Amino acid sequence: MNQHVGNHYAKPLQDISHSFKAEGLGASFRSLIKPEWREIQAVDSIDMNVERGEIIAFIGPNGAGKSTFIKMLCGILHPTDGDISVLGLSPIKSRRKLALRIGTVFGQKSQLWMHLPALDSFTLLAAIYEISDNERRRRVDELTEIFQLGEFIKTPVRKLSLGQRIRCEIAASLLHSPELLFLDEPTIGLDVIVKQAIRELILSQNKEHGTTVFLTSHDPADIEQLCRRAVVIDHGNLVLDSPVEQLRSNYLSRKLIEVSFSSPRSLPESEGVTVISEHGGLKSVITIDTSICPVGSVMEHLSALGDVLDITINDPPMEDIIAAIFRQEASS
Repeated sequence: MNQHVGNHYAKPLQDISHSFKAEGLGASFRSLIKPEWREIQAVDSIDMNVERGEIIAFIGPNGAGKSTFIKMLCGILHPTDGDISVLGLSPIKSRRKLALRIGTVFGQKSQLWMHLPALDSFTLLAAIYEISDNERRRRVDELTEIFQLGEFIKTPVRKLSLGQRIRCEIAASLLHSPELLFLDEPTIGLDVIVKQAIRELILSQNKEHGTTVFLTSHDPADIEQLCRRAVVIDHGNLVLDSPVEQLRSNYLSRKLIEVSFSSPRSLPESEGVTVISEHGGLKSVITIDTSICPVGSVMEHLSALGDVLDITINDPPMEDIIAAIFRQEASS
């Protein structure tokens, strides 16, 4: 697949009060879909402003255009339409300058050398970012303390657990004190405790250093706990741009509860509570609307039934939340 690059770029935006600003941003590609070449619009005329210091969620299904949009912000891909400014720079003309001011953690694309300890990777990255030895030592010491890397910073990265590696990845992305941080699924595959630790570290960096964070995630808890604003994209188009509070009240109020009993139990439905499945009365899955029925009252009711072996509370899959957003936006 080859990118089709336009022949003309308008003068880039230069509003330095924003972390980035896009107007009519688009990207199209030519792809061979037998028996002919076809034009694919990966990103279609997006307008978006992100203020400095924001933590924003950028969500959508796979193939929605998220990666293409982010790659244009980083200067990796060139837009075919529209204007864009990131930290007052053109990603197209000033990619090297911009790279020194942004940090990235993209999925499985590690910036650490797997056979080297994270500490050695930090030294190599510091040289790439033209950080002096004294500043490197200061930053490594600071990040080691903040991210609690001391126990494994000299262990080859390939021997680290996923949670340890992600902490090193985020620390590496912050080594040069970026003003804008792109995080792609930073908590995927992590257990609950490590997820919460990663979220607290992100919030700390944002609060103490004013770092703008642009986050993609399929975990609703990431969005609820980290972000004040959420942007939803699908087929290259912005579907929704709203405060997370609004998203929470409209779409994030549903919880899934799985409960297991030692003897069969029947669960009656009530307002805000729906039984999705029952397995011989020994295990049931219910969904609750927390805007109608608090989780605490449901838990008390389940406990009062007796013979409870286990109860787990989960968020619905992000795909279900996104589908609900699409349905409501399409009908409005």
